[in-house]
Amino acid sequence: MTALATTDALFFGLLDRDAAQARLREATEGCEDGELFLEYRESEGISIDDGRIRSATYDATRGFGLRAVSGEAAGYAHAGELTDAALARAASAVGAVRQGRSGVMEAGPRATNARLYADANPLTAMDFAAKTALLQEIDAYARAADPRVVQVMASIFGEWQAVQIIRPDGQRVADLRPLVRFNVSVVVEKDGRRETGSFGTGGRFDYARVLSEASWKGGVAEALRQALVNLDSVPAPAGEMEVVLGPGWPGILLHEAIGHGLEGDFNRKKTSAFAGLLGQRIASPGVTVIDDGTIPDRRGSLTVDDEGTPTNRTTLIEDGILVGFLQDRQNARLMGVAPTGNGRRQSYAHIPMPRMTNTVMLGGAHAPEEVLSSVKRGLYAVNFGGGQVDITSGKFVFSASEAYLIEDGRIGAPVKGATLIGNGPDALTKVAMVANDMALDPGIGTCGKQGQGVPVGVGQPTLKMMGLTVGGTAVR
Repeated sequence: MTALATTDALFFGLLDRDAAQARLREATEGCEDGELFLEYRESEGISIDDGRIRSATYDATRGFGLRAVSGEAAGYAHAGELTDAALARAASAVGAVRQGRSGVMEAGPRATNARLYADANPLTAMDFAAKTALLQEIDAYARAADPRVVQVMASIFGEWQAVQIIRPDGQRVADLRPLVRFNVSVVVEKDGRRETGSFGTGGRFDYARVLSEASWKGGVAEALRQALVNLDSVPAPAGEMEVVLGPGWPGILLHEAIGHGLEGDFNRKKTSAFAGLLGQRIASPGVTVIDDGTIPDRRGSLTVDDEGTPTNRTTLIEDGILVGFLQDRQNARLMGVAPTGNGRRQSYAHIPMPRMTNTVMLGGAHAPEEVLSSVKRGLYAVNFGGGQVDITSGKFVFSASEAYLIEDGRIGAPVKGATLIGNGPDALTKVAMVANDMALDPGIGTCGKQGQGVPVGVGQPTLKMMGLTVGGTAVR
């Protein structure tokens, strides 16, 4: 069955399609935009701690979100029931956004035949008993791998989301979205000192990709390696120094410190540190940043966004010059540009807004070994944990979960407690070397904005930044 036929079966046994279309036209009359967003979602999560089930959840939801957009205002109503009565109440509520105005309805998004991931529901591939047995096998394997392992935590998460977006002119767009994730962490102990290592992976495919024996054993090995590295770590230095960021997941710093500031709503409202800088140099030569929602099977990818617009490969920074922003339909119209397929929402209960998909810095001309060998003394940050950023100022703080000293161009001792402190616009100008080893993250990112969380991807090559502030406990 096609995505449209599948979603028709999910929604229009409960809701009359012609009546729903009439309610949508009623709600959006005189408005510039709007849609009816229908969603069905199944999700599950199973986690174990020390060989015992810590939590097991399953959830199935179905509902709608109805939006009418007039100028800068948007009326939005949602319900967890698919009935004409609920839709009628929603139409009456959101229609108030017109306030006597009469606009021209924007044309709908172009159609797409692209499929970036399989339609199948990953939750049906294995039963509950098989999943819990596999997690327990992973626990036993990790404990047997090294006598210093004292605790193991492992989890799997899966969901299947079916959406249909209907526009006032009758255009309908549907998408079926699988999503899975596997995580494992281990705690090791030596001479009374305990350290943790973790690994996660996932994407828009079925469980077989992350739960094959080769995959989960590789994940355990990586988590154990990181924990043992941390077991030998020394206090991180503090001060201003050269910092080399590793490829892949360290792109989360790019996502948080820079990516949010390039979303259209923040720039239209001039609350971003990048507002008014379009066409100007904001980064070092050689820095090119894209947001690409079209990469097959990636966690942040979407065949269409949550307004029905096909996702895109959008260049944000080209050779250091700011050339574009991420746009949903409303902000694109108000800024006089085309939408980029970045209108996203957490669920039917949330209004769409400009959000990232897979945000990536492209590779440069240097070999990674050349980048490392150019550093006299500095920090090599391979993995990151938590972080936070202020969108208006661009200031950020990120903690490194795996980092090393660099001495005379060579990787030295692992360090613990390193944090990177700076601000996005300034950090981009401090990029001195970009390597040719661009890599994507393993598929673990979730982005928060205004209380909404959506799956995202990041990526970057090895790169060197000059004069970044490092917070630590050992003063040089």
